Amino acid sequence: MRAYRVDRAFDGERVRRRVLVVVDGDRISAVRDATEPVPAGVPVVDLPGCTLLPGLVDAHVHLCGDGGPDALARVPGQDPAERDAVIGAALRRHLAAGVTTVRDLGDHHWAVADRRGRAGEPRVVAAGPPITTPGGHCWSMGGEAAGPAALARAVRERVERGVDVVKLIVSGGSMTAGSDLLALQYGGPDVTHVVRAAHAAGLPVTAHAHSVESVRVCLAAGVDGIEHCTCMTARGLERPAELFRALAAAGTWVCPTIGRTPGSRPSPQAEELAARTGYTVAGRLAQVGALAAAGARLVSGSDAGIHPGKPHGVLPYAVAELVSAGVDPVRALASATSGAAAAGVLGAVTGRLRPGFAADLLVVAGDPTVDIADLTRVRRVVVRGVEVVPAGPDPGTR
Repeated sequence: MRAYRVDRAFDGERVRRRVLVVVDGDRISAVRDATEPVPAGVPVVDLPGCTLLPGLVDAHVHLCGDGGPDALARVPGQDPAERDAVIGAALRRHLAAGVTTVRDLGDHHWAVADRRGRAGEPRVVAAGPPITTPGGHCWSMGGEAAGPAALARAVRERVERGVDVVKLIVSGGSMTAGSDLLALQYGGPDVTHVVRAAHAAGLPVTAHAHSVESVRVCLAAGVDGIEHCTCMTARGLERPAELFRALAAAGTWVCPTIGRTPGSRPSPQAEELAARTGYTVAGRLAQVGALAAAGARLVSGSDAGIHPGKPHGVLPYAVAELVSAGVDPVRALASATSGAAAAGVLGAVTGRLRPGFAADLLVVAGDPTVDIADLTRVRRVVVRGVEVVPAGPDPGTR
């Protein structure tokens, strides 16, 4: 056992002052006021000037992508050993940023799903290869299916493989050559068929949707989550108030996948989209702010690994962009802890500082509820009770 004492903590929902968190094995055993006595023989790590949070949860990553130019297009050329090394390096980068759980939504032929559970790595919520139309967005990942029978088989395969969530590509996407993100890949009957089959097996469905039409289809079919939710048309970004209110009323998890390394250039695909539709980052942040104001259940996911502006470990900048969009810092932090955990089917496992929850912890210098940039000032990371940052003895332990 050991304990961590901090000036403040964000417990996944609210800020608490002067907190002591006791860890026993891979679980949190107690969260108490720092003035209360520490159990006999338990070492205490004092961290003055710091904030303790649950380990962050990145709700949208591509672990097979190395974050280089055209990363996803190069994945099919990797051999298994190279792909495994890319995945391992990605997970280490997430840990260094305080991310202790990731939801992988772009597996390549089960490479990620088959290596889950390695010690010292972030927990992985796996979707397997996304289900997509033949030749559609992300087709090379191995999830092509068309028609009710093939879609039913695709869901059964994911159940048999033990995935945690089903991902369905409903609109096109900019990162696949020949795909148009404004195009609808699956209509309402197909999306409803997948949702019903997955729900019957106890699995949630999250859907990739960029166009307004695809978001409407997803909402009507009852998907559990929507990735991107960009609400694009040929005229650019839209902010349909009635649709945003409907998403909020339905309780649909919305992962806007904003966030990139400050100063990085947009991807060539994003530049082409901007030229074609008038898309701007400022307009996108205003749109996300409108989603938040409508009461949508926002979760933070970075789309890490797809290009140099979105390397693995970029999630703190996604949270910061939520704040830039007008989201209160406490709500933004919840989107990357308790909210993202709930969306990733781990709401009773991680994402909160509570007795019985996993000892997934992040300590940062400063106070990110006052200055969200402090979320990048990582001082300590604990994954299932194992300290991974920093390594070695710590002078703050007594």
